Amino acid sequence: MRALYTLGILLYTLGIRVVAMFGHHKARLMVQGWRQWRDKAASLDQERPVAWFHASSMGEFEQARPVIERFRAENSQYQVVLTFFSPSGYEACKNYRHAEVVCYLPPDLPWHVGRFIGTCRPCAAYFVKYDHWFNYLHAMRKRQEAPVYIFSAIFRPGQYFFRPWGRWFLLQLRTGYRHIFVQNEQSLQLLRVHGFTEVSLAGDTRYDRVNQIAREAAADEVTERWLEAGPAEAPVVVAGSTWPPDERLLAEVMQSEEALPVRWVVAPHVVSRAHVESLRSLPGSTVLYSELKSGNGDPSARVLIVDNIGLLSRLYRYARVAYIGGGFGVGIHNTLEAIAFGKPVIFGPNYSKFQEAHDILALGGGWTVEDADQMKQALLPLLDSGAPYDAATEACRTLMRRNLGSTDIILPLAKP
Repeated sequence: MRALYTLGILLYTLGIRVVAMFGHHKARLMVQGWRQWRDKAASLDQERPVAWFHASSMGEFEQARPVIERFRAENSQYQVVLTFFSPSGYEACKNYRHAEVVCYLPPDLPWHVGRFIGTCRPCAAYFVKYDHWFNYLHAMRKRQEAPVYIFSAIFRPGQYFFRPWGRWFLLQLRTGYRHIFVQNEQSLQLLRVHGFTEVSLAGDTRYDRVNQIAREAAADEVTERWLEAGPAEAPVVVAGSTWPPDERLLAEVMQSEEALPVRWVVAPHVVSRAHVESLRSLPGSTVLYSELKSGNGDPSARVLIVDNIGLLSRLYRYARVAYIGGGFGVGIHNTLEAIAFGKPVIFGPNYSKFQEAHDILALGGGWTVEDADQMKQALLPLLDSGAPYDAATEACRTLMRRNLGSTDIILPLAKP
């Protein structure tokens, strides 16, 4: 079975290389990263131990971050190697100051695995959520005293591990990780039914991270200038990480007479010039964040379009309500960044894989919608201060209180 798995990874890797040759931007970045990791790893001090943290992309890095930073504070003798699978994670975090080396993870092929493990010599490895690379797990297992942990993991009965043909993969989980830290009770019971003993319920470390962001978030001068130039009584909806289906939904809501008092901050997931310009067609007057920052544009515009990356998490503080994009595609983006500020959230129907979405819906601080009418029904009661809004914000605070402290559970058990 390992041979079939390796063949599948090989074919995938060849596919990425072929697509890169035809100019696909993300594929080209991945291939370049695969070539460059050894140059980056050459800076490691051979006399100091190494802890390896791996995150698939930006979302998983945000889960890893509180663990990495606490680990560094408590284990200053260790160097940290941080690897990414996705360009969206690496490009945003390549200068992360709490890691000596930040690079792409080479493909999970035995010859790449051997070179990576032999060069970096990790004494321990920490994976996040669901990025299981079985040749890497096998190589780390052969390094006797080099434990591998995974945290903020989540498992569902329909996953391939639990299918009749998935027994080999399930065995790799059981033998590859010294301890698995899961997000929810369902995952815990599912693994225990399948014979896992080294598993703990630790929750989602993103709660620790977004709580830190909310506490440390600085005011944003550009956004505050925009707020001051508009009607003081107009509530603000911040729409974060939106995709075209989300933006079509927002456009329908914006056209409604009932929604006229609302001002909108729209932060698209893709900030290419073409996509940002397409948002100029949203109903009402629009202005780009970059225009306001440079002193141009109309600060009284109804819609502020955020045309940069890295700002969204602190803009939720200015929202009455947050709309979270992605729910009409592969899945919703980060709801917790808004919830950490006590902001009720609205999102599309594709949220089933996200435990925090189920939790906030159950508590009454979130709503899922499928069309503009449902969006208006969810939004309108929240636009005025009063009992419905107060109850929704209290639900957000309750969710945060219940879920802080994952890092405190993980690190005492995940020793290098």
